[in-house]
Amino acid sequence: MQSQDIGTKAASLNQRVLFFRGNILIDANFERLSAMSASELRELADALPRPQGSADKLPVLPRYLPAKFFVSNTTKYVVGPIGLEKTAAPLAASYVDFSKGAEVMLGNYQTSDGGATLMLINYPTAQIAGAQLNLIESARQAHQLGDSQISVRRTGPMLVLISGQSGSDANALLASVNWDADVTWTENTYFTRRDNAANLIVGAILLTAILCGLAVLFSIGFGGFRILVQRLFPHKVFDRPDHLEIIAMHLSEPARKPGDSGVSPTINAG
Repeated sequence: MQSQDIGTKAASLNQRVLFFRGNILIDANFERLSAMSASELRELADALPRPQGSADKLPVLPRYLPAKFFVSNTTKYVVGPIGLEKTAAPLAASYVDFSKGAEVMLGNYQTSDGGATLMLINYPTAQIAGAQLNLIESARQAHQLGDSQISVRRTGPMLVLISGQSGSDANALLASVNWDADVTWTENTYFTRRDNAANLIVGAILLTAILCGLAVLFSIGFGGFRILVQRLFPHKVFDRPDHLEIIAMHLSEPARKPGDSGVSPTINAG
Protein backbone atom coordinates (compact mmCIF):
# COMPACT_ATOMS: atom_id res chain seq x y z
CA MET A 1 0.00 0.00 0.00
CA GLN A 2 1.31 3.41 -0.86
CA SER A 3 -0.02 6.75 0.30
CA GLN A 4 1.60 9.62 -1.61
CA ASP A 5 -0.81 12.42 -0.73
CA ILE A 6 0.51 12.59 2.84
CA GLY A 7 4.13 12.14 1.85
CA THR A 8 4.46 8.63 3.26
CA LYS A 9 5.18 5.20 1.86
CA ALA A 10 3.42 2.12 3.15
CA ALA A 11 3.74 -1.64 2.65
CA SER A 12 0.84 -3.98 3.42
CA LEU A 13 1.66 -7.38 4.90
CA ASN A 14 -1.72 -9.13 5.38
CA GLN A 15 -3.28 -6.90 8.08
CA ARG A 16 -0.06 -5.12 8.98
CA VAL A 17 0.93 -1.80 7.43
CA LEU A 18 4.36 -0.23 7.58
CA PHE A 19 4.85 3.39 6.58
CA PHE A 20 7.05 6.30 7.52
CA ARG A 21 6.65 10.02 7.84
CA GLY A 22 9.89 11.95 8.03
CA ASN A 23 12.16 10.12 10.47
CA ILE A 24 9.36 8.12 12.14
CA LEU A 25 8.55 4.52 11.17
CA ILE A 26 5.03 3.33 12.00
CA ASP A 27 3.95 -0.31 12.29
CA ALA A 28 0.14 -0.34 12.17
CA ASN A 29 -1.77 -3.57 12.83
CA PHE A 30 -5.40 -3.82 11.71
CA GLU A 31 -7.92 -6.47 12.73
CA ARG A 32 -9.45 -6.08 9.31
CA LEU A 33 -8.35 -3.94 6.39
CA SER A 34 -11.12 -1.96 4.78
CA ALA A 35 -11.66 1.08 2.58
CA MET A 36 -11.48 3.24 5.71
CA SER A 37 -8.00 2.01 6.59
CA ALA A 38 -6.33 4.48 4.21
CA SER A 39 -8.16 7.47 5.70
CA GLU A 40 -7.29 6.28 9.20
CA LEU A 41 -3.62 6.11 8.21
CA ARG A 42 -3.83 9.65 6.84
CA GLU A 43 -5.29 10.90 10.10
CA LEU A 44 -2.53 9.09 12.00
CA ALA A 45 0.15 10.57 9.77
CA ASP A 46 -1.26 14.08 10.18
CA ALA A 47 -1.21 13.69 13.96
CA LEU A 48 2.48 12.78 14.01
CA PRO A 49 4.96 15.58 14.81
CA ARG A 50 6.92 16.89 11.86
CA PRO A 51 10.70 16.65 12.28
CA GLN A 52 12.78 19.79 12.10
CA GLY A 53 15.54 20.57 9.62
CA SER A 54 16.97 17.88 7.36
CA ALA A 55 15.44 15.03 9.39
CA ASP A 56 12.31 15.35 7.24
CA LYS A 57 14.24 14.58 4.03
CA LEU A 58 15.32 11.23 2.67
CA PRO A 59 19.08 10.70 2.26
CA VAL A 60 20.50 11.47 -1.17
CA LEU A 61 23.23 8.81 -1.09
CA PRO A 62 21.08 5.97 -2.56
CA ARG A 63 20.84 7.78 -5.88
CA TYR A 64 24.63 7.62 -6.24
CA LEU A 65 24.73 3.81 -6.17
CA PRO A 66 25.31 2.54 -9.72
CA ALA A 67 22.56 0.27 -11.06
CA LYS A 68 24.89 -1.91 -13.13
CA PHE A 69 25.96 -5.17 -11.39
CA PHE A 70 23.95 -4.17 -8.31
CA VAL A 71 22.59 -6.98 -6.11
CA SER A 72 19.01 -6.17 -5.12
CA ASN A 73 18.07 -5.56 -1.49
CA THR A 74 21.67 -5.17 -0.30
CA THR A 75 21.70 -1.44 0.44
CA LYS A 76 22.47 -0.33 3.98
CA TYR A 77 22.35 3.25 5.26
CA VAL A 78 24.44 3.98 8.35
CA VAL A 79 24.83 7.14 10.46
CA GLY A 80 26.72 5.77 13.48
CA PRO A 81 29.70 3.60 14.43
CA ILE A 82 27.62 0.82 16.05
CA GLY A 83 25.53 0.38 12.92
CA LEU A 84 28.65 0.32 10.77
CA GLU A 85 30.11 -2.51 12.86
CA LYS A 86 26.88 -4.53 12.46
CA THR A 87 27.07 -4.29 8.66
CA ALA A 88 30.57 -5.80 8.39
CA ALA A 89 31.73 -2.78 6.36
CA PRO A 90 35.17 -2.96 4.72
CA LEU A 91 36.23 0.20 6.58
CA ALA A 92 36.28 0.59 10.36
CA ALA A 93 34.34 3.35 12.05
CA SER A 94 37.54 5.01 13.28
CA TYR A 95 38.47 5.84 9.67
CA VAL A 96 34.99 7.16 8.90
CA ASP A 97 34.75 9.46 11.96
CA PHE A 98 31.00 9.94 12.41
CA SER A 99 31.71 12.85 14.77
CA LYS A 100 32.31 14.97 11.65
CA GLY A 101 28.76 14.44 10.38
CA ALA A 102 29.46 11.46 8.11
CA GLU A 103 26.76 9.27 6.59
CA VAL A 104 27.47 5.93 4.91
CA MET A 105 25.75 3.92 2.18
CA LEU A 106 26.72 0.32 1.37
CA GLY A 107 25.74 -1.88 -1.55
CA ASN A 108 26.85 -5.24 -2.90
CA TYR A 109 27.77 -5.83 -6.54
CA GLN A 110 28.41 -8.94 -8.59
CA THR A 111 30.76 -8.22 -11.47
CA SER A 112 32.58 -10.45 -13.91
CA ASP A 113 35.58 -10.17 -11.59
CA GLY A 114 33.59 -11.44 -8.60
CA GLY A 115 31.72 -9.93 -5.67
CA ALA A 116 32.47 -6.42 -4.47
CA THR A 117 31.15 -4.00 -1.88
CA LEU A 118 30.72 -0.34 -2.74
CA MET A 119 30.85 2.08 0.18
CA LEU A 120 29.90 5.74 -0.06
CA ILE A 121 30.88 8.13 2.75
CA ASN A 122 29.38 11.60 2.60
CA TYR A 123 30.72 14.53 4.65
CA PRO A 124 29.42 18.09 5.11
CA THR A 125 32.35 19.66 3.21
CA ALA A 126 34.93 18.61 0.65
CA GLN A 127 37.73 19.68 3.02
CA ILE A 128 36.66 17.11 5.61
CA ALA A 129 36.42 14.44 2.92
CA GLY A 130 39.94 15.29 1.70
CA ALA A 131 41.38 14.99 5.21
CA GLN A 132 39.71 11.60 5.72
CA LEU A 133 40.96 10.42 2.33
CA ASN A 134 44.54 11.20 3.35
CA LEU A 135 43.99 9.29 6.61
CA ILE A 136 42.63 6.24 4.78
CA GLU A 137 45.41 6.30 2.18
CA SER A 138 48.05 6.46 4.92
CA ALA A 139 46.45 3.51 6.72
CA ARG A 140 46.26 1.49 3.50
CA GLN A 141 49.93 2.10 2.69
CA ALA A 142 50.79 1.02 6.23
CA HIS A 143 48.70 -2.18 5.75
CA GLN A 144 46.40 -1.21 8.64
CA LEU A 145 43.16 -1.93 6.76
CA GLY A 146 43.52 -5.71 6.73
CA ASP A 147 43.98 -8.07 3.85
CA SER A 148 40.99 -6.87 1.78
CA GLN A 149 41.69 -5.11 -1.47
CA ILE A 150 40.40 -1.55 -1.14
CA SER A 151 40.38 1.29 -3.65
CA VAL A 152 39.17 4.75 -2.67
CA ARG A 153 38.70 8.10 -4.37
CA ARG A 154 37.08 11.43 -3.53
CA THR A 155 34.42 13.28 -5.50
CA GLY A 156 33.28 16.52 -3.92
CA PRO A 157 32.46 15.96 -0.22
CA MET A 158 32.01 12.20 -0.79
CA LEU A 159 34.45 9.28 -0.59
CA VAL A 160 33.86 6.28 -2.85
CA LEU A 161 35.40 3.02 -1.65
CA ILE A 162 35.22 -0.41 -3.25
CA SER A 163 36.49 -3.63 -1.72
CA GLY A 164 36.67 -7.17 -2.99
CA GLN A 165 37.80 -8.40 -6.38
CA SER A 166 39.80 -5.90 -8.41
CA GLY A 167 39.43 -5.62 -12.17
CA SER A 168 38.07 -3.50 -14.98
CA ASP A 169 34.46 -3.79 -13.79
CA ALA A 170 35.38 -2.83 -10.23
CA ASN A 171 37.39 0.13 -11.47
CA ALA A 172 34.47 1.18 -13.70
CA LEU A 173 32.13 1.07 -10.69
CA LEU A 174 34.54 3.19 -8.69
CA ALA A 175 34.82 5.78 -11.47
CA SER A 176 31.08 5.87 -12.21
CA VAL A 177 30.19 7.59 -8.92
CA ASN A 178 30.46 11.36 -9.23
CA TRP A 179 29.07 13.90 -6.82
CA ASP A 180 26.49 16.22 -8.34
CA ALA A 181 26.05 19.62 -6.69
CA ASP A 182 22.46 20.79 -6.31
CA VAL A 183 22.36 24.57 -6.47
CA THR A 184 19.07 26.21 -5.52
CA TRP A 185 18.34 29.86 -6.16
CA THR A 186 15.38 31.25 -4.28
CA GLU A 187 13.73 34.07 -6.21
CA ASN A 188 10.86 36.35 -5.30
CA THR A 189 7.57 35.43 -6.90
CA TYR A 190 6.19 38.95 -6.50
CA PHE A 191 7.13 42.52 -7.41
CA THR A 192 7.70 45.16 -4.79
CA ARG A 193 7.55 48.88 -5.45
CA ARG A 194 11.33 48.87 -5.63
CA ASP A 195 11.59 45.96 -8.08
CA ASN A 196 8.76 46.99 -10.42
CA ALA A 197 10.03 48.73 -13.57
CA ALA A 198 6.68 50.50 -14.08
CA ASN A 199 7.17 52.38 -10.81
CA LEU A 200 10.56 53.56 -12.06
CA ILE A 201 9.00 54.93 -15.26
CA VAL A 202 6.19 56.63 -13.33
CA GLY A 203 8.72 58.11 -10.92
CA ALA A 204 10.82 59.47 -13.82
CA ILE A 205 7.73 61.09 -15.37
CA LEU A 206 6.74 62.67 -12.06
CA LEU A 207 10.28 63.97 -11.50
CA THR A 208 10.33 65.50 -15.01
CA ALA A 209 6.95 67.15 -14.41
CA ILE A 210 8.12 68.57 -11.09
CA LEU A 211 11.33 69.97 -12.65
CA CYS A 212 9.37 71.53 -15.52
CA GLY A 213 6.91 73.04 -13.07
CA LEU A 214 9.71 74.50 -10.98
CA ALA A 215 11.33 75.95 -14.11
CA VAL A 216 8.03 77.63 -15.12
CA LEU A 217 7.48 79.00 -11.62
CA PHE A 218 11.04 80.32 -11.46
CA SER A 219 10.65 82.02 -14.87
CA ILE A 220 7.35 83.63 -13.86
CA GLY A 221 8.80 84.74 -10.53
CA PHE A 222 11.91 86.22 -12.14
CA GLY A 223 9.85 88.05 -14.78
CA GLY A 224 7.43 89.40 -12.19
CA PHE A 225 10.32 90.57 -10.04
CA ARG A 226 11.82 92.52 -12.97
CA ILE A 227 8.46 94.16 -13.76
CA LEU A 228 7.94 95.11 -10.12
CA VAL A 229 11.43 96.58 -9.78
CA GLN A 230 11.02 98.44 -13.07
CA ARG A 231 7.81 100.06 -11.84
CA LEU A 232 9.20 100.98 -8.43
CA PHE A 233 12.63 102.12 -9.68
CA PRO A 234 12.29 102.89 -13.37
CA HIS A 235 15.59 102.78 -15.27
CA LYS A 236 17.60 102.54 -12.04
CA VAL A 237 18.13 98.81 -11.59
CA PHE A 238 17.25 97.28 -14.94
CA ASP A 239 17.39 98.84 -18.42
CA ARG A 240 19.59 101.75 -17.37
CA PRO A 241 20.42 103.98 -20.38
CA ASP A 242 24.13 104.16 -19.57
CA HIS A 243 24.41 100.40 -19.61
CA LEU A 244 22.44 99.70 -22.73
CA GLU A 245 24.49 98.16 -25.48
CA ILE A 246 22.93 97.48 -28.85
CA ILE A 247 24.67 95.42 -31.47
CA ALA A 248 23.51 96.42 -34.94
CA MET A 249 24.34 94.41 -38.02
CA HIS A 250 23.24 97.12 -40.55
CA LEU A 251 21.88 94.62 -43.01
CA SER A 252 20.11 97.34 -45.04
CA GLU A 253 23.38 99.25 -45.91
CA PRO A 254 25.13 98.42 -49.22
CA ALA A 255 28.14 96.16 -48.98
CA ARG A 256 31.56 97.69 -49.43
CA LYS A 257 33.78 96.73 -52.32
CA PRO A 258 36.99 94.83 -51.51
CA GLY A 259 39.20 97.77 -52.53
CA ASP A 260 37.11 100.39 -50.76
CA SER A 261 38.89 101.21 -47.50
CA GLY A 262 36.48 103.99 -46.61
CA VAL A 263 39.17 106.72 -46.89
CA SER A 264 38.36 109.87 -48.85
CA PRO A 265 39.96 109.87 -52.34
CA THR A 266 41.13 113.43 -51.88
CA ILE A 267 43.65 112.19 -49.29
CA ASN A 268 46.87 111.04 -50.96
CA ALA A 269 49.18 108.65 -49.19
CA GLY A 270 52.73 109.98 -48.89
